[in-house]
Amino acid sequence: MFVVAIISVVFVIAAPMFLQVNRQFILIRTRVELQQEARAVMYVVTRFLRQARANTVVISRAGTDQPFCSKISFTKQQGETLVFQQEGVNLYQVIGTGKRPLSKNLRYLAFTFTRSDEMGIISVSFTLEKNIFEGRKKALHMASEKVRIMN
Repeated sequence: MFVVAIISVVFVIAAPMFLQVNRQFILIRTRVELQQEARAVMYVVTRFLRQARANTVVISRAGTDQPFCSKISFTKQQGETLVFQQEGVNLYQVIGTGKRPLSKNLRYLAFTFTRSDEMGIISVSFTLEKNIFEGRKKALHMASEKVRIMN
């Protein structure tokens, strides 16, 4: 009887600890996934944006239900047209008629010109958000990066 009482006390104490350890694991894993996704998105966007012709860059939005400055379209030196746009919680890269998802965890996206007299530098800013547990969410804001258009 004494052994059963000790084991039950251990389980009562250990159960919340196991739950907390599991939550911490999920939180850390989610943070790492969001960081990897944010780096990959920023790499793709900046890589193509540097190849844009400055006089072809247009910042707008995909539809009236989307935030302002959540879409950028431009033409590369080779004549190829590219678009990066937010549609709900998705970020898409559109090349010609092909549409490729870059993220399914997008919360906020903004393309802006850093100065009104300099149209060759664009600031890219976005926030990714993912559900973790019990209705909670983990968000990661990728610091704005100024991208100089090379052409």
